[in-house]
Amino acid sequence: MKKILFSFITFFALTLVVSAQEKAVNPVKYTAHNKGKMFIFWGGNRESFSKSDIHFKGPDYDFTLYNVQANDKPKGWNIDYINPARMTIPQTNLRIGYFINDHYNISIGVDHMKYVMIQNQTVEIGGVVGASYPDHAGVYLPSGNHTVDLTDGTFLKFEHTDGLNYVNAEFSRVDDISKIFKIRNTDKFQLNITEGIGTGILYPKTNATLLGKERHDDFNVSGFGISAKVGLNLTFFKYFFVEAEMKGGYINMNDIRTTKDAADSASQHFLFLQRIIAFGGIFRI
Repeated sequence: MKKILFSFITFFALTLVVSAQEKAVNPVKYTAHNKGKMFIFWGGNRESFSKSDIHFKGPDYDFTLYNVQANDKPKGWNIDYINPARMTIPQTNLRIGYFINDHYNISIGVDHMKYVMIQNQTVEIGGVVGASYPDHAGVYLPSGNHTVDLTDGTFLKFEHTDGLNYVNAEFSRVDDISKIFKIRNTDKFQLNITEGIGTGILYPKTNATLLGKERHDDFNVSGFGISAKVGLNLTFFKYFFVEAEMKGGYINMNDIRTTKDAADSASQHFLFLQRIIAFGGIFRI
């Protein structure tokens, strides 16, 4: 029995020595496993929006503008992206996440987009504008090919520019594809592909002037969104990365504040596409 026990202990000790030697020769890379790591990134984006129907209702009016076009409001390469006092002026993305295992992470973030209705356009209108607004009063049948010219801004100015804030949670997968490009030391450079889905609320600050009423510009929880993304992540020197993403989704805002009167509101839904470049760090906690 003593010989058997001695043999077992000897074998176990030799196994530990061999394992230690192998680790010394081939140490486990920091980038080999993600479980337990946290990450944070900050970046900028450009956006595209589908046309949308915008429904306005309030005292003595109830109408819809059809196929309204909008653009984003790019800042370009600017110091404002890293100036704490002006960080909300550009279109930005902030995200914080945690890896629940080597491939999957959960995160929360804010996509700070900007939605600006194109002023120089003529759109169809359907509904009623009452006598309280004599410059625009009328009954506009949806099938009557009635139009309104928005160019001079007297009928409507409408934008979510501080901004179209999509506060969301994401569930994402990450896969190391470094081998495809023959990158051997991933602690120096690692190339990953990521895909994810998300959902959240819309908390825009809507800047609107409607039917000659006083301009209104305030934050309000206005609806919800869902999204999906795909991206490439280049991690360098273990702890730092740059990530490029394409992110698209659906936004439904059914309670947009348009004036200081809570009886006035608007609703719209549309598709969006973001192109994102972000810089961040990843570390184990």
